[in-house]
Amino acid sequence: MSTPKVESEQHGELNCWRITSSHAELLVAQQGAQVLSYQRLGEPPLLWLSEQAIFKQGKSVRAGVPVCWPWFGNLKRNPATVQAMYGAEEGPAHGLVRGRDWQLLGIDSSGESVRVEFTLPATQGDLPDWPHNVELTLAIVMGEQLTVTLSSYNLDNAPVTLSQALHSYFAVSDVRQVLVEGVDDLSYIETLADWQQRTQQGTLGFAGETDRIYLQSPEQLHIVDPAWHRRITLTSSGSRSAVIWNPWTDRAAELADMANDGWQRMLCIETANVWDDIVTLAPGATHSLSLCISSEPL
Repeated sequence: MSTPKVESEQHGELNCWRITSSHAELLVAQQGAQVLSYQRLGEPPLLWLSEQAIFKQGKSVRAGVPVCWPWFGNLKRNPATVQAMYGAEEGPAHGLVRGRDWQLLGIDSSGESVRVEFTLPATQGDLPDWPHNVELTLAIVMGEQLTVTLSSYNLDNAPVTLSQALHSYFAVSDVRQVLVEGVDDLSYIETLADWQQRTQQGTLGFAGETDRIYLQSPEQLHIVDPAWHRRITLTSSGSRSAVIWNPWTDRAAELADMANDGWQRMLCIETANVWDDIVTLAPGATHSLSLCISSEPL
């Protein structure tokens, strides 16, 4: 048993840490407490890092697991109770914490397991136009699998309502060949067709731009990737909704931080609290949103 190696790295304008154990490698940025990549040694990556990623202060990296908080997506598409928490007319997409430097609380190893923990003091009353006092932490544990847990603790004397997501980019051989298991018979919001509610029939395959909010999603979803002979398992807790997204050709061509064919190599399945699954924290209450990523051969 070897002790994991921790190295500080600079990627563009961002401070990062690369953590290597005997079985996996993890790259984490201080900005956004964002996991940038995760790969089991000798295997293709599990999390996707865009080949044209931009490492710039104030801009979320198109990679890994960005944290969306205290709202997800377009603020005006969120329930009124989430919108009411914010004091300005327009809010940035995916909330207020992705482009901020978080405070590293520690990197600790136990055997071959490594725990990285961050906090964001600005959420305790200092986020612009979001005057609430919430202790926000993110814990990343890399062992035989990778677990990311976002915890919100309401220190206010009034309830706080939020939506959120771990916006995970998974690496795939070719999105046109993969399937998502676990969504059969789920209701979903088809955002590309006037936000209509529909019902999934069977497993989900991909033949065009996809942007769906799955409701009442189960604890486990699976990405089946025949070309890479593997099944990625996503195990969530604290979540009853999942967002599945791929930009396909036209949308990818509009994204400066994604290669024109980059859409082929990625699939977002976002562990979320959105739509009818938002979180209201009573004073003194805590909510944890967690995702565990594992894989096995097909």
